[in-house]
Amino acid sequence: MFSFIIISVIFLILLYKWSTMSTTNKSSSPPSPPKLPIIGNIHQLGRHPHRSLRALAQRHGPLMLLHLGSVPVLIVSTTELARVIMKTHDLDFSDRPKLTAFDKLLYNSKDVSMAPYGEYWRQLRSISVLHLLSNKMVQSFRGVREEETKSMLEKMESNSCVNLSELLMTLTNDVVCRVALGRKYSDGEGARNFKKLLGEFVELLGTFFVGDYIPWLAWISYVNGLDGRAEKVAKEFDEFLDTVVQQHIDDHGHHQSVGNEDCYKDFTDILLHVQRQNLIGFSIDTACIKALILDMFEAGTDTTATVLEWAMTELLRHPNIMKKLQTEVRSIAGNKTHITEDYLEGMHYLKAVLKETLRLHTPVPLLVPRVSRTQVKINGYEIQAGSQVYINAWAIGRDPSSWEKPDEFYPERFLNSDVDYKGHNFELVPFGAGRRGCPGIVFAMAVNELALANLVHRFDWKLPGGAKGEDLDVTESTGITIHKKLPLLAVPTMYLPKN
Repeated sequence: MFSFIIISVIFLILLYKWSTMSTTNKSSSPPSPPKLPIIGNIHQLGRHPHRSLRALAQRHGPLMLLHLGSVPVLIVSTTELARVIMKTHDLDFSDRPKLTAFDKLLYNSKDVSMAPYGEYWRQLRSISVLHLLSNKMVQSFRGVREEETKSMLEKMESNSCVNLSELLMTLTNDVVCRVALGRKYSDGEGARNFKKLLGEFVELLGTFFVGDYIPWLAWISYVNGLDGRAEKVAKEFDEFLDTVVQQHIDDHGHHQSVGNEDCYKDFTDILLHVQRQNLIGFSIDTACIKALILDMFEAGTDTTATVLEWAMTELLRHPNIMKKLQTEVRSIAGNKTHITEDYLEGMHYLKAVLKETLRLHTPVPLLVPRVSRTQVKINGYEIQAGSQVYINAWAIGRDPSSWEKPDEFYPERFLNSDVDYKGHNFELVPFGAGRRGCPGIVFAMAVNELALANLVHRFDWKLPGGAKGEDLDVTESTGITIHKKLPLLAVPTMYLPKN
């Protein structure tokens, strides 16, 4: 009886709220699928929103307006419209929504990925581009990438079957930890706790908080424990980063006392140096430093590992493509047991395989949402200020008007093509484009190219139990980053080059 009363009260509140909600001017708004009271179109997102939204767009059009609770959300599903949003009207759509997960986990969105558009964000991006992620800085960490890739290969040599998903995640975590923090946290005491903490952090970033879209139901996240989980993870990561920052401050004091000023070895060192010297004419506090460090984990670990996981999945599903890639890599590397970055420039098919992976398996399929800063007219439709905008990069990568045989894994399509993923070609936008495009493209792809080249050079690969490529389960996970649902298991056989 008590449950019935509660349900009845909630139903009456929902009915009242629906009856008092204002309606939009449908004649000037983009087409919308039918919506339910209060929740709007939330129920139509499904477990894999990028797929559900493509299906809806095929019925209602490539510029589609949804209502997620009380929030108008524009869905963009074609190359031309992506260009309009991220180039023609880039400034109009350069803001970010205020989302609970990012506020709780990223110091009230003080990081570069989610900070509101304005002077603070411009200064943060300038720090990232000039001091952390420039070509010169990425090159300076080449040794870290090569050492950690070699370490991953050595772990595989003595195993008859390996969990590639786990090993690739360890690789990207170790590279980011060494580059951002000065050491890795996958070995020794506390490694398991750190790995668990990082996993929860990434998972929570992609979690739906109902209060973001139906504010008066925000209490649900408190009741179901979601708020508490996010606060616990944020507190633990904050304490961890406090320790890391303090160690770097202490180490700098030691180096100064012995007269060694050349001691900026990682991102934390660099950020503390920028803070001390006020190099950008803009004061950054410790919370800002920690938020920028967390950006590296948010954008540089899970997504990079995902690209490698899907690349190896597709190569195992297509042995002829695997063989063609191995032929290229091994002909260039010769009898070397490990490939260094010196050899990567001429590996055109390797780069094509990675582009095709990014097209077919965009790691963050809906990119990071934008918000319209002003009212804008697009294709004759009025887009209200404050509307959220999702670019369905996954759907754009499979759009038959842009790609021949769009659902087929065919790297050759990129061999005689100028299309790239750097934000200039809007049919391939895995990293976004415009002002809010990802500043870490060079860093991410340096890890991807080196790791994949070494994996296919060092070993021949097959699936366990004699399984065929077509038997490989390619079901997707849920969340902000799309992995394989099941870990990728494979059998490596060491390749011995002929002298």
